[in-house]
Amino acid sequence: MNTPDSWRKSSYSGAGDGNSCLEISDRRTHIAIRDSKAPAYGTLTVPTEAFAPFIECLKAKEL
Repeated sequence: MNTPDSWRKSSYSGAGDGNSCLEISDRRTHIAIRDSKAPAYGTLTVPTEAFAPFIECLKAKEL
């Protein structure tokens, strides 16, 4: 089960009130990702071992 305290904002949230903010929750078998502005809309889950390659892929797309 996930508690509200287990969610943390991304370090790339943006200036001010973090209008472009994602939150992540590190769970036992996966990482959950959600939009902090609309947490009830659902989450994207990624297996724990795939999270780092997932982030690296997203960073490569920014370039």
